[in-house]
Amino acid sequence: MRFVKYQGTGNDFVVVEALDGRPEWMTDALVRAVCDRHFGVGADGILLIERGRLAPWFMRVLNADGSEAEMCGNGIRCVARHLRELMGVEQDAFAIETLAGVKQCEIRMGADGSVQSVAVGLGAPILDRASIPMGGAGDSLAVNTSAMGRPFVGNGVSMGNPHFVIFEGVDTAEAQRFGAVLSTSPLFPRHANIEFAEAIGPAHFRVIVYERGCGLTLACGTGAGATAVAAVLTGRATAGQPIRLDLPGGPLRLTVARDLSGVTLEGPATRVFEGDIDLSALVV
Repeated sequence: MRFVKYQGTGNDFVVVEALDGRPEWMTDALVRAVCDRHFGVGADGILLIERGRLAPWFMRVLNADGSEAEMCGNGIRCVARHLRELMGVEQDAFAIETLAGVKQCEIRMGADGSVQSVAVGLGAPILDRASIPMGGAGDSLAVNTSAMGRPFVGNGVSMGNPHFVIFEGVDTAEAQRFGAVLSTSPLFPRHANIEFAEAIGPAHFRVIVYERGCGLTLACGTGAGATAVAAVLTGRATAGQPIRLDLPGGPLRLTVARDLSGVTLEGPATRVFEGDIDLSALVV
């Protein structure tokens, strides 16, 4: 299997061109084997580039545990760069279809002619509890819950996939421990990505993400989008103004539209290496 390895702010992916759709042999077990960091290539997930129905291209997101996600903000930047540099797309602005809808991508070139960053329109946030989906009734903001006896107050936001943003600083071990419990809480029927965000300046936050299907990740693009939306809605940041989020893998820039009609994410996408995998050699 031919692949190219990318990373977007430390969130790493195996990108595979599969224009005719997901192959039958791309089983959940095979995905787990490829993403294994000891016996496989190692990645947070596999991104398949398929032909789209609503846009020329479709991105399928397969998490490291074999599950499928609706959208990936860091991953789509990597796919956009792959399309621009290796699949003959000549435009700097183009659309990519995902399970969370069609997303607009814009390649931003550096002075040296290489891709400097990719901006992605993540779409409008979803705040209705049933649509996130999040159990219970009432507003999706300032929701009280607990994990292992510790109380948390979080904000439910969907960016095409479910997130729960907690404005509380925690260390990595705490994010791992509490994130694992909160992610699979009965509050979230399809599980959720958990963001722990700490304000470190005006419109500037430090964020750790526990991602469903992956665990702790160095970055999460849709999680950054959800955090920016929650920051605006709780009065911690201003809509229409740039918001900086520092994740373990590096910074991302977000802007939430004043009318909440969309969220723009901008950050790097780096091609790391490429190669061929002997699938028969994998421990499946």
